[in-house]
Amino acid sequence: MSSASTRPVPGVAPLVVTGLSVSFPDRTVLSGIDLLAQPGRRIGLVGENGAGKSTLLRAVAGRLPDRARLAGSIDAPDDLVLLGQEPPFRDTDTVAEVLALTLAPLRTAVADVERLAAHLDTDDGAAAYERALELAVAHDAWDADRRATVAAARLGLDGIDADRPVGTLSGGQRTRLALATIMTTRPTCLLLDEPTNHLDDDAIEVLTQFLLDLPGVVLLASHDRVLLDDVCTDLVDLDAGELGTDGSGGRRFGGGWSAYEAARADARRRWEETYAAQQEEIARLRAATRIGTGTIAHDRGPTDGDKYIYGFKGARVEQTLSRRKKDAQRRLEVAEREQVRKPAAPLRFRGDLTSAATGRLVQARDVVVDGRLRLPRLDLAAGEHLLVKGANGAGKSTLLGVLSGRLAPTAGTLEVTARTVRELTQDPDVADPTRSAAATYDDAVRALPGAPALRDLGLLHPRDHRTPVRSLSVGQRRRLLLAVAIAAAPDLLLLDEPTNHVSLALAGELEDALATAPGGVVLASHDRWLRRRWEGPELGLAAWTR
Repeated sequence: MSSASTRPVPGVAPLVVTGLSVSFPDRTVLSGIDLLAQPGRRIGLVGENGAGKSTLLRAVAGRLPDRARLAGSIDAPDDLVLLGQEPPFRDTDTVAEVLALTLAPLRTAVADVERLAAHLDTDDGAAAYERALELAVAHDAWDADRRATVAAARLGLDGIDADRPVGTLSGGQRTRLALATIMTTRPTCLLLDEPTNHLDDDAIEVLTQFLLDLPGVVLLASHDRVLLDDVCTDLVDLDAGELGTDGSGGRRFGGGWSAYEAARADARRRWEETYAAQQEEIARLRAATRIGTGTIAHDRGPTDGDKYIYGFKGARVEQTLSRRKKDAQRRLEVAEREQVRKPAAPLRFRGDLTSAATGRLVQARDVVVDGRLRLPRLDLAAGEHLLVKGANGAGKSTLLGVLSGRLAPTAGTLEVTARTVRELTQDPDVADPTRSAAATYDDAVRALPGAPALRDLGLLHPRDHRTPVRSLSVGQRRRLLLAVAIAAAPDLLLLDEPTNHVSLALAGELEDALATAPGGVVLASHDRWLRRRWEGPELGLAAWTR
């Protein structure tokens, strides 16, 4: 598939964001963002955790919380849909009710066209008919029922009881239900926040093809590097640095993630080199404002016959010195005013994922969790890293919960001999989200002798250590709880979708750290980028059957 294909809809308006800034009482998240998204363009938002990707999507959709302050302007198409990290359904709604609510406006659009067709003999009637027809055509409303059926089947929803409440669905099933609704309505402006979270390969392939075929505006934030490569025509980096991606402050890059990785490294290098050169020039100019007369003429004493000439030349030297100092001061003021800010040290993971364990860590035989998992055999020794694969519902998260002791098997034998086991779940939580990140970490590691300081792990920027956990982005909370997990130096580390929500840079660093972790690691992931590069053993789980 190619990300270069675009098919804009005639008459569909672009998304235009001008000078957008978003701040909260305790921080500014976005400042001076400009963005133009034409129909047919599929734009990916990238940047470090906390850079404001989700905030930008919510601002465009008009879903910022009341405490947020917004400046700038947003001109978006009326037919705009935001699919956030949590699908917008009530837990009490049934699957059938969700799909019926989705189809209702499209069925109404078809009915309006048929009703208004009888009133074409007046100007008002003709105008109303034209508006109704334009709406129905834009959404291909006549084909909506068939699309809903096909989407449900392709996303594996046709096997779910239509009367089942949404609250009883898994995370992957809720996400697929949300995708089925947007595949049915085909909005002209679609905003997606981490759309591949919880999705297996088949569902991601359906989503990818849908986005490639969608003719309107697509703006998405994603950690999925393969999706960014396969789908995006452009990337916008909200954390591009002082010189931007183009050396002139621009944030936009034409292409996907693979091409942008090298361009982003070059942009960082240019920024560092520019800053160093500017500081060298500023230091030279500051020195020039302090020069003395000895740098202009040698101050030797005059002979008796040269006193007049010496005085005259001394005055000329003083004038030259004054002129040079003024020139240096003027140039210094310009240089200081135009200097780029100092590149902050990039946030880099510096911790060890596991301890240097020895011996056998896990032995499992015929383990069963009714309705969720069937595991005939598993042996894991220190130094072994296991990738767990399988479709949604195959029991990957259940397996990790059993190994951690969070879930009890209903049959079989399980022996976990690792001294210390830590698990990072898909949706980790904290007891008191009003406490700061640093306090939360300190509470968790207080009983661990020799636990590293939070700042030493390179997972959460020091400026965010005093931020309440509830004010952190989802990715920042994942970073914090990963820090808590590895602070215990576990013999066995269990990771459930560890690259979900985290920045693309950290995802790569975690992959590097996994390769050298001396203890045992069991990792469940849908991340296609990670799985394509995995060189260790793999365990494939099949969906539960009796």
